[in-house]
Amino acid sequence: MNTAVLRTEFRLFRREPAAWFWIFLFPTLLLVILGSIPSFRHVDTSMGGLRPIDAYVPVAVLVALLMSGVQALPQALTGYRERGILRRMSATPVRPSALLSAHMLVQGVVALASALLVVVVGRVAFDVTLPQQPAGYLLALLLAAAAALALGNVVSALSRTTKIASAIGSAVFFPMMFCAGVWLPIQSMPHTLARVVQLTPFGAAARALNEAASGHWPGWAHLGVLVLWTVLLTAGAARWFRWE
Repeated sequence: MNTAVLRTEFRLFRREPAAWFWIFLFPTLLLVILGSIPSFRHVDTSMGGLRPIDAYVPVAVLVALLMSGVQALPQALTGYRERGILRRMSATPVRPSALLSAHMLVQGVVALASALLVVVVGRVAFDVTLPQQPAGYLLALLLAAAAALALGNVVSALSRTTKIASAIGSAVFFPMMFCAGVWLPIQSMPHTLARVVQLTPFGAAARALNEAASGHWPGWAHLGVLVLWTVLLTAGAARWFRWE
């Protein structure tokens, strides 16, 4: 990867206050709002003895990944294509693939930093137990980030303009938010619905993160779902992506 391109893209990202808010701050703000509800700080027997705020830490983590992969990344890449930046770069020594890699790295790093902030604030503000299986939690988090970025690349590949990218991104974003457990944590879903949701990338990610948080190694089935979706989405993005 061209380090000059990476530095440039990071500087450009730093100048986007909206992106910083929605990716880096909003997931933690969501957690703080939910944690301010008294009933969310009491044990709920229907959730296996967890408090709702405990269940919402992995959810807020996934929201950060979704904001980065499905909302920010397609807008940036489609905007570059729409303005002819990718076409002009293809005639320079800097390959367009370097720009794509730089975007993915910047978005991924900021999303992972946001996830770390969620975990720290959850621990400090609401006494949420830190992940008891940190290696498994990190693995599930990295796979979820890869799936989110791959999904964002597919949205970008299918979008000719930023308006279309915004529309497709929103159409994907809200169902994935549901699968991640924003409106109903996966622990509280009816059994059949939970089984279906776990076949989606963010349903599988939510289950894997919950398992690692409770001290168990994430189920290989859930990790496998994340890997499979990442491979399929990456292949689709490579097939449909156009530089012009």
